[in-house]
Formats: sequence, C-alpha cells, structure tokens
Amino acid sequence: MNDWQRKGPLDWETYVNKMVKVATVEKHEYEGWVLTVDPVSASIVLATSLENEKTSISVVLGHAVQEVEILKEGDNEMKERLSCIFAPEESKAYSPEELEKRKNDLKTWLETNHIPVTEQGESGRTLCVAGVLTIDPPYGPEECSSSNEIILSRVQGLIQGYLEKQQ
Repeated sequence: MNDWQRKGPLDWETYVNKMVKVATVEKHEYEGWVLTVDPVSASIVLATSLENEKTSISVVLGHAVQEVEILKEGDNEMKERLSCIFAPEESKAYSPEELEKRKNDLKTWLETNHIPVTEQGESGRTLCVAGVLTIDPPYGPEECSSSNEIILSRVQGLIQGYLEKQQ
C-alpha cells in the first residue's frame, strides 16, 4: 500500500477542485482538475479541458499513484464548471432557484394528495416518497427511482399528470 492509499477521505477532499500533477509508479504524469477521489480504491478522477469546450475525463488508479502535486487552486467559476460536468442535461436548463421551486411545488402537491414525502441527502435535493422511491432534480417522472416497479410506475404516472396540469 502506497502513501496515497494510506490517506483518508478527509485528506483526499483537500485535492478536489484543484489542478494537480499526478506521478505514477510507471513514471507517467497526468495533469488535470480533481473531480473526486474514490474512497475505496483511492483512484483519482481528473478532468482536462480540451479545445471546443469538450472535457476529457481520466482515472488514475490509486495503487499506481506515487505523488500528487497541487499546481493551482480552483476559483468559484472553475468549481461551478467542474460540478456541472456530470450533471444531466435537463438539470442544466434550470437555475438553482427554479429547481428549488419545482421541488417545493411537487412536495406540496404530493403532501396535499396524502402521499408521504421527505427531503433527503446533504442538501435536501432529493425527495423520498414513502421511504421506497426517490425523485432527483429536475423532479420529473424520468428522475424517479425505486426497486418496487409497481410504486415506481404509479408515482411516475402521478407526476406526469401533475406536470401536464401545470402547463
């Protein structure tokens, strides 16, 4: 186990949203912005901007990391760009205020119809229906997730009907 793997999630978190140079045991070097570090394998996910607004994603496996050097701190604009890389296209169309309004309107509508709903997650962005179904932003039928197909189908139908009435 190398020094990088011996670090913990709190140590790795200090590298997130920073431009780094990663040296590996195979004598390769990788540069990019750290999106995240996998807490199990210590693998580093790097984003590199290419020409024409495209982004390249690389994963440096944790066991191969020899040294990580911070080259540059990320400003707020860069943090925002990095956080949007894996966001679904639909959610990019809504401002944070619009997403909050959509969430609150849907939650109120579900509660009005006596459907138990709570907010979950760090920022309360995900709605949880009856403890068995989740709805992620932007809070449409496609963002519903559940292992119970019957509940999933019925709640998706309810949300579809609700959204059609809103328009």
